[in-house]
Order: sequence, then structure tokens, then C-alpha cells
Amino acid sequence: MTLFEELKWRGIIKDISSPELEEKLNNGGMTFYIGTDPTADSMHVGHLSTFLISKRLKDAGHHPILLVGGATGMIGDPRPTTERAMISKEQVEHNFKAMKKQAEEIFGFEVVNNYDWIKDINIIDFLRDYGKFFNINYMLDKDIIRRRLDSGITYTEFSYMILQALDFKHLHDTKGVTLQCAGSDQWGNITAGIDLIRKSTGDEVYAFTMPLVTDSQGKKFGKSEGNALWLDKNKTSSYKLYQFFINVEDSMVIDYLKIYTFLSKEEIEEYERKNNEHPELREAHKALAREIITFLHGKEEYEKAVKLTENLFNNKFNEMSKEDIVDLFGNQDIKNVESNVNIVDFITNMEVVKSKREAREFIGNGAISINGNKVEDIDLIVTDDMFIDDTYIVVKKGKKNYFIGKK
Repeated sequence: MTLFEELKWRGIIKDISSPELEEKLNNGGMTFYIGTDPTADSMHVGHLSTFLISKRLKDAGHHPILLVGGATGMIGDPRPTTERAMISKEQVEHNFKAMKKQAEEIFGFEVVNNYDWIKDINIIDFLRDYGKFFNINYMLDKDIIRRRLDSGITYTEFSYMILQALDFKHLHDTKGVTLQCAGSDQWGNITAGIDLIRKSTGDEVYAFTMPLVTDSQGKKFGKSEGNALWLDKNKTSSYKLYQFFINVEDSMVIDYLKIYTFLSKEEIEEYERKNNEHPELREAHKALAREIITFLHGKEEYEKAVKLTENLFNNKFNEMSKEDIVDLFGNQDIKNVESNVNIVDFITNMEVVKSKREAREFIGNGAISINGNKVEDIDLIVTDDMFIDDTYIVVKKGKKNYFIGKK
């Protein structure tokens, strides 16, 4: 397959600006950019699909540049429904530095900040050098703007299109960029940049968009959707990434293998066959989790996530560290507890049960365990040596209800 054919097979090209782009992509040698605004201090899995395409292009002989928009991040790309909340200059700068470091470590791309060239443009120059090339009717016809007209859109967000077009022109003029890649929701902004460059310089540049990657409910992977999976392992652990991808619906897993991994067509088709014949083995899901976590955090983190999963399944909490407990249960309520307390009082105080009577019933029925060990004695004393790393204790009620105590 040619590069273009592979990108189409993987389902990661939606729109192209010109039929000429297919041959140019196949030939290599283009300098291209992908942009994102620093609305958080880490990229997420929604970004990853885009930047993996950048790596595919780089491996095919193209030169990538990542733009993290320190200027556009203070404005906000128009959303389909409501105005974005403004974030402070200090937060934008903090986010930029964090995302730049992350992108360089994971991908090794050159990272630029549009604040560096936008901050010195005064309003007169902005209107004369850029605004004069934009027809209001043309801007109003862009899908994202048109959808906001009934509810209202501020001039600030309305101007975002010009700033993104300005970025394309600046990178074309200073770094020889001839291609922009972005999610399909950016098509209007991208074509505005192509038009600006053509009108102001006469040069022909190109663009393509990628379909937005969504979960099984059709929600895209992003911070605004409330389902962000962060690339920073301190914000989303490798274990949590593993759990997410090992549990994606069967109908989604092959699409994700195409988008998020560098496995070959033959390998992915083999996983598709296995997934169809023996979905209970979840081999495609395991491959997806392995490829993503290993790419982001390394083999050791992947193996750690697998081991944590196995230990949780087998209730081997005594083989875990306190860091493992945080990875597993860090998002749920952790109760402060005291040691040297009778088990009935202990689980009642932790609110595992509603009363001491209920505590005795659950213990009598064998439904309570401490760190994976079934409690059989209602006179058991919970002592210091029961705490994992002298810090955490895991109480399990029934088959799936976990309660975490911390002393």
C-alpha cells in the first residue's frame, strides 16, 4: 500500500483540500504542522490519534511541527454550543510548558508557540495585513460559525478563524510549511488558512482532516466531554489506560487498532479474525492496550498494568505497594481509619456496612475480606501489620465492592 492508501484503510483521512495531495503524501518531503491549544497541562487520548498520524507521516519522509497555541489558547476555538471559559495567561503559559515537554518526550517533534509571533501584532496591522483578506460572508458560511449564530457568538471567538489562518501563513513563510493536518471539526479554519496564503502570496498549500475518534456512545475523547484519558501517567495511570482499552466494545476495538497502533494490516486482520471467532479471549483488546501503553510509557509500565490487573482479579493485595493501591483506587473515597480496632467496629466506622448487626451478618456469611483474605472471626483485631506499606488497607464486601482505609 502507498501511504495514502494506508491512511485511508486505517480510516484516518476524511477530507483533503486537493486531489494533488495524494501524490504529494506518497512522495514524502512535505513540512506539515498539527496544532492544539494548551487548555490543560497534558495531552489526552484524543490528541494521541492526531499525533500518531504525524509520526506516520514523519516515518514516510515528511517533517512534522507541533504548534501549541499559547495565543489562540487565550481566545478559545468556537464550540458548537456555548462560549469557552477564558483561562488566565499564567495558566496558559504553564500548560504550554507542560505540553511542550510532553510532546518532545513522547514524539520528538519540533514544538512552536503561536504566542511568539502573534503577541507583537498590533490591531491596525492585524486588520490591514490579515483582516482585509477575509470576507464576512465567507466566515459566516463556515459550519461551526453558522451553528452558533442563533445562540450567539462573540467577536473574540469569531476572530479565532483568522488567528489559525495567520498561523498557517506564518509557518509557511518562515518554515516552509505546505500542509496542515487536523480533526474534521477544524476544516473551516484550515481552509481559511489555505485561502489566506493563496490570496496573499499566490502559493498553493494543502490540508487534510481526520475523523474525530469517539467512544462507543459517539462522544469524542476530550477534556470537554468529561471522559479524558490523559497521556501524563500521573493524571491517568497505565493501569487505568489498560482497563479502558481492555474493556472497549468489540465493535470498536479493530477501528482503534487501526488508528492507535502501528501494527500491520495483516496483524490487525488476524486480530479481527480472532475477535470474531473468540471474543471472550479479548486478544485484540489486549494488543490495543499493549501497543498504546508501551508506546506512551514503555514496556515496564505495560507489564505493571497487567500485573496489577491480575493481582486485583486474584485478590493479591499483599503483593502490592501503596503506589499500586493509589493506581487502582485513587479516584474513590479513601477513609481515614485507626488500627487495633475490632473488625466489626472497623468496617462499621469505614461505612462498609450500615450497622454492627449488619457487619456481623456479612462476616458470618463470608462476604468480608481484608486485603484479599476472607474474614471468618468476628473477634479479629485489625492491627498495624495488616496495612499495605503501613498505609492502606483494602476491605472487600461481596464480589465487587471495595473500600479503602488509610491510617
